[in-house]
Amino acid sequence: MSNITNEFVERYIRELLPQEEGLFKDMEDYAEEHHVPIVHKEVAALLEVITMTSGSKKILEVGTAIAYSTLLFCRAMGKDGHITTIERNEEMIVQAKENVKKAHCEDQVRILQGDAEEILRFLEGKYDLIFLDGAKGQYSDFLNDCLHLLKPGGLLVSDNILYKGMIASDDLVVRRKRTIVNRMRSYLETICDHPQLKTSIIPIGDGLALSYKNQEE
Repeated sequence: MSNITNEFVERYIRELLPQEEGLFKDMEDYAEEHHVPIVHKEVAALLEVITMTSGSKKILEVGTAIAYSTLLFCRAMGKDGHITTIERNEEMIVQAKENVKKAHCEDQVRILQGDAEEILRFLEGKYDLIFLDGAKGQYSDFLNDCLHLLKPGGLLVSDNILYKGMIASDDLVVRRKRTIVNRMRSYLETICDHPQLKTSIIPIGDGLALSYKNQEE
């Protein structure tokens, strides 16, 4: 139970959506067995729909893990899409590269190892969609660079923004998570009130924010 929505609603949606097969099912099983966080099923479906309807072909992702969402984006973009994804955990990168190879997406995926805050400063070009799924306490640190890299009319998608419901209710906050909660609340306030962004908060999975960058910078 995520504390984001009613358990019976969450269960119904996840049972209603088609089950993955092949490599994606293998990645889901691996993530569950090894306690690797990947996007929730309903979030995965939304990410694919957003990618397809927006026509995104150039994506930046912060937080690769085992490349589950990376490959979701590849599937949604088609063979002419490309994703740059950032991960600091070397063990995760090994697993991610193996999964990318199994999916035959080596030409579509560029994996960069290191701290996202450092890497973002040196990236060039503009992206159609940027997906934040890294360290929750650092989203605010990433924001300015992400906005610089996001094209006008592009989408900034931020995952885990309600963080097990703790962001919305002090009654749920675990003491050792207080700093992360405060930082995420600050991030949400910023993107909801940012002059360059139009933001929608969606209470699915662990919470998702969709932020449209205005055409005029």
